[in-house]
Amino acid sequence: MEGAAAVAAERSPGVAVLLGQESARPAPCCPHGPTLLFVKISQGKEEGRRFYACSACRDRKDCNFFQWENEKVSEARLLARKEVNRNCRPSLSHRQNMERYKEFVLLPLSKRKFCQECQKLLLPMEWDKHSDHQVLHDLSVAHLQRPSQLLCPLENKKTNAQYLFADRSCQFLLDLIIALGFRRVLCVGTPRYSQFYTEEEFCHYNMFNHYFFGGEAAHEICRKFLHQEKGEGVILVTDPPFGGLVEPLAFSFKKLIAAWREVQGEDHSSKDLPIFWIFPYFFESRILEFFPGFSMMDYQVDYDNHALYKHGRTGRKQSPVRIFTNISPSMIVLPVEEGYRFCSVCQRYVSSGNQHCDICNSCTSKDGRRWNHCFLCKKCVKPSWIHCNTCNRCALPGHTCDRAKTSCFICDEAGHKRSTCPNLSVAERACQADRKRRLKKNKIKMDNVKRPSVKHATFPRKKIKKKKNTLAC
Repeated sequence: MEGAAAVAAERSPGVAVLLGQESARPAPCCPHGPTLLFVKISQGKEEGRRFYACSACRDRKDCNFFQWENEKVSEARLLARKEVNRNCRPSLSHRQNMERYKEFVLLPLSKRKFCQECQKLLLPMEWDKHSDHQVLHDLSVAHLQRPSQLLCPLENKKTNAQYLFADRSCQFLLDLIIALGFRRVLCVGTPRYSQFYTEEEFCHYNMFNHYFFGGEAAHEICRKFLHQEKGEGVILVTDPPFGGLVEPLAFSFKKLIAAWREVQGEDHSSKDLPIFWIFPYFFESRILEFFPGFSMMDYQVDYDNHALYKHGRTGRKQSPVRIFTNISPSMIVLPVEEGYRFCSVCQRYVSSGNQHCDICNSCTSKDGRRWNHCFLCKKCVKPSWIHCNTCNRCALPGHTCDRAKTSCFICDEAGHKRSTCPNLSVAERACQADRKRRLKKNKIKMDNVKRPSVKHATFPRKKIKKKKNTLAC
């Protein structure tokens, strides 16, 4: 993706992001930095005009920025946009937060308070404004060094949702990083820490567009951190939102790799910045598409505040979250006491249920269970899957076959869907007329029938993550 344009078209109909495109003018900005260029994709081809939208938010309710690629924007609209971006900035700059922090740590223990509702360290002159809020008292240095235990995880899974690593996973990652000899960690994906870390330790960064909110000064701090000791002893650890697109994430990480290589010299130009990318195993093919040299570890990462991504009665039997890395699997030791074993053939640690397949010559399981080899598919598949002669692949019993999936609901022809059906306009007119008739008929019926009360089920909302170490972005 470096240098050449990278057009990231999805394999299925939807919206694709276009990265590395040459443009006569820079991308417009929303409150989350430069926007990304998108296009609708149908059957592997671009459909319709290209447009700019927010790099970070998946829902227009969270960030409603939209602009056609070649649209001429009026001066009044540009000024209004700048005002919106300015109003969305944090009320305090990073430097102002650090000045407050220096005052805070000088206070005696009895006067160190943190407002849980406002997620803010409180100075004595601010106590009255938070008198009716829930406040933590007597914050020690140990509390301040672990801000994840103070800050409440954000809950919007489409924007700022945060899952927190379980202590077990945190300790494993820390022990592994030390065992591998790394002395510095660049953590990408640690938001809201500007109250606790200096400008040399923390940068406000958008990982979906490689944008430093602190400008070139913050970018330079990150570059210097990567260049220390000629780039030796540093590792990038990232735990992105699972709903984020892989393409822009990979694009940003390659920018960081390029910055690290600046001090490597010609003899080491082929070396890569060591990376731990924590992501669900079902994104393996997408990650390997952009980083072919990566491997997926069998270690299952747990989260404390997620209903599914953890072990135990309230979670799954197997967490789907894994570690993708460009470090040789033979160098990574997984804890035997947690059910991992060393495969002498593959020369790596695997889950105890991941049995070696002599035909594939690999430990093939992705989810911790023992997979079965399908001679027709010529690969191992999940134990619950069977081979479907209609789809010509393995799938769950009772699944809807591919041909039925891709057939059109309007004309029942294969090869296209309802949205691209040539008979769509005729069918829609007929449906609208029929809908009006039904609505009118139902309205007449409802005049004589009392509507029963309905209780709607509610479901718990998911959350999301983050952690810290050394320099955080």
